[in-house]
Amino acid sequence: MEIGIDSFASAMYGSNELSSLDAMEQLLDRIVAADVAGLDVFGIGEHHKKEYLDSAPAVILAAAAARTKNIRLTSAVTVLSTSDPVRVFQSFATLDVISKGRAELVVGRGSAVESYPLFGFDLNDYDALFKEKLQLLLQIRDKEFVSWSGRFRPALDNQPVYPRPLQEKLPVWLGVGGTPESFARAGRLGLPLMVAIIGGETERFRPLIDLYRKAGREAGFSQEQLKVGLHSPGYVGESDQSAVADYYPGFIETWNKAGRERGWPPVTKSQFDHLIGPKGVLVVGGPQTVVQKLLRHSEALGGVDRFTFQMDIAGLNHQQLMRSIELIGSEVIPKIRLST
Repeated sequence: MEIGIDSFASAMYGSNELSSLDAMEQLLDRIVAADVAGLDVFGIGEHHKKEYLDSAPAVILAAAAARTKNIRLTSAVTVLSTSDPVRVFQSFATLDVISKGRAELVVGRGSAVESYPLFGFDLNDYDALFKEKLQLLLQIRDKEFVSWSGRFRPALDNQPVYPRPLQEKLPVWLGVGGTPESFARAGRLGLPLMVAIIGGETERFRPLIDLYRKAGREAGFSQEQLKVGLHSPGYVGESDQSAVADYYPGFIETWNKAGRERGWPPVTKSQFDHLIGPKGVLVVGGPQTVVQKLLRHSEALGGVDRFTFQMDIAGLNHQQLMRSIELIGSEVIPKIRLST
């Protein structure tokens, strides 16, 4: 199992706002620390809100590429529905050259929808936009010269797209939430799957992942091609007690703020306790607890190829995040690899 971190480039530690300069420098320091600690991948999301600095993830990843040597660098996720697939491919092909072949893409429709009015798209076209743009992105990835036509951008007539990535085939993962058709689509296309599970019990996604694998097999793809990644909130502390003490206040504040915006009820302490329990989605605890939980999640889902922690939305400060990265590299990853 590969282990990594996804970040939204938060400019907040709880209610304490950082300058953009400080927040970005600290984020880049954490990516370097993850590389040194031996983590496999670091992802940057895409939002268009004041509290996040990730509106141009490829730019952040390119800065990280110049400072790192081994860690794979990916989006988490690129909101493809409101982006031009040509420019997305060009940005990440350029990143691939800068990073000497370490770039990846996770593409999705986006759970936050602020990019739709910002770039002049209609939310009523939510799925149609993504379906069409994914088709174009994959065609660009697979062919240097592209002929294509669709509803949402001008046609291409034997048009070359440059630069080409250093990797023969730029990895494109499909980021999904809980829609069965999204899982089946990833399987039919033979794309690796990145599942964002942010609430409830992780094992409830097993039927959807089974659907993905079944669709992939029926489309002629091998088990090795049908990779499953899991993205969930998490944090590794020195012990279970210290991890919960660090994580709980900021998680409650962040989650309840999002709940007020999206109509979710407030999270109670008993609900939080269930979420950090054996079956709950939050991967929060000391190293041994986190290892056991990741292995349990993998077993419940029929095997997980990659897990990424979302750590910087719970009010944790830079020092706490840096120490967590150290613990993931020194204690979690070695034990995971011994057990798999």
